[in-house]
Amino acid sequence: MVSTQPPSANLQRQSLRDEVFHYLHDRVIEGAFQPGQWLRQEDIASQLGVSMTPVREALDLVVAAGLAERVPYRGVRVVELSRDEMLDAYGLRLLLEPAATRLTAERADPLQVKELKRIHAQTTELVALADMSQLRQLSRAFHAQVVAMSNDPLLVRIYQIAANKFPDWMLYEAMHHHPEKLSASLRAEQKQHAAIVSAIAANDCETASRAARDHILSLGKDLQTYLKIPRELIEEKEQQFIPR
Repeated sequence: MVSTQPPSANLQRQSLRDEVFHYLHDRVIEGAFQPGQWLRQEDIASQLGVSMTPVREALDLVVAAGLAERVPYRGVRVVELSRDEMLDAYGLRLLLEPAATRLTAERADPLQVKELKRIHAQTTELVALADMSQLRQLSRAFHAQVVAMSNDPLLVRIYQIAANKFPDWMLYEAMHHHPEKLSASLRAEQKQHAAIVSAIAANDCETASRAARDHILSLGKDLQTYLKIPRELIEEKEQQFIPR
């Protein structure tokens, strides 16, 4: 159905939607909205001085970004993950991402590699606490791009489910409570992403797969450090999902 609104009206609405989305995303990453907290359309619209439509559309984006969930007949709330859900998502990422990265290194074309490099290059400039929300979005885009480049639609769908259950946003939010660890954490992440990009660009399947596995293993250490998940539970999940 063709929209009856003039193009300028559509663009203005989309701009408002994106602004509201970034506001909500930033607030979750900063910890202003806590897990389980309801994101009420009326309250957000009133607070920001906008209509309900861009808020409703922005909430859809927040849900798609894995930060919130829509509860039938009740509304939208910030995702509250159980420890088991986090560990299961971690295990699936350990299984899926090395496999996807191996396929990507084998199949990726130059244009896809160029886009992956572009995403990675943007992350290297984000080094402050105020950048955590944008960094989370770019890091998520980086991993999604790697998996998408495998050209395996089923693998992509399964990965998206696992990614939405992994508490990456909680790890970035934790940086606000541990700013002394920010620099080292970002340097490590950038180095690991660079290794993945380099191996994919060289069509080195084995190195690419190993780089992806090592990166996810480092996220397991972050689960222990920042979210206080016991090391023995993380190691148990690693033993289950790392191929022998």
